[in-house]
Amino acid sequence: MRMRIVDAFTDRPFTGNPAGVLLLDTFPEDDWLQRVAREINHPETAFAHPLPEDAEADWALRWFTPATEVAMCGHATLATAHVLYTTGAHTGPVRFATRSGVLSAAPADDGSITLDFPTASLTPVEVPDGVAEALGAAPSTVVDTGASVGDLLVELADEKTVRALEPDLHALAACSARGVIATARAEDPARGYDYVSRCFFPNVGIDEDPVTGSAHTALAPFWSARLGRDDLTGLQASARSGLVRTTVRGERTLLAGHAVTVIEGDLLV
Repeated sequence: MRMRIVDAFTDRPFTGNPAGVLLLDTFPEDDWLQRVAREINHPETAFAHPLPEDAEADWALRWFTPATEVAMCGHATLATAHVLYTTGAHTGPVRFATRSGVLSAAPADDGSITLDFPTASLTPVEVPDGVAEALGAAPSTVVDTGASVGDLLVELADEKTVRALEPDLHALAACSARGVIATARAEDPARGYDYVSRCFFPNVGIDEDPVTGSAHTALAPFWSARLGRDDLTGLQASARSGLVRTTVRGERTLLAGHAVTVIEGDLLV
């Protein structure tokens, strides 16, 4: 079967977040899916198969890190939609049946793809014990992103602090269900982004995720409330880096970005 590696939330190869994508006839056993994801060894591998015409969605979609299956993944959804469009397997808006309900994607004239995801619930909390020590920086604000995302979102003093983080990942794993999103306002919005972030997910086998679509379902409402605008652009300042354009529409958040296929090959087992 055909396997593809796609860099998501970027228009340049070797940047953004890489995802494996396999289009199947049906889902094999979970153990096989997990073994393939471990072999590909990218932050997520997406598996999709077409659904009957009378189903609530067009394709079934699941995502696996090298360590476990996850309930929501933005960049691998973007990568899957990109593969569907570039291979002719689907045209126009596409609906995915997932563990997080029906998620949709739609192509735009500029070559980007827009995802329609549920907006995360944000609940301010006290700074949990150990978070500042694990991060190596003191948060000014901490928000619980709810069950759909499962992270702590922590606002830090400035962009420079976010970029300089060298967290204790073992200690950070005890701070939330999935991990920690560190963020700050952009130092210079003229550079093309309104806020920066970095995402650490040791509990699902990803020390630092390069660009995290699901995290932006929390970052978007967080920064839209502070900046007074529904349409923003976030820069995830990992080593690979990537841009996510976000639009908050109440209970839904739109995540837009480009994707590039960098590898195609045959999976032999």
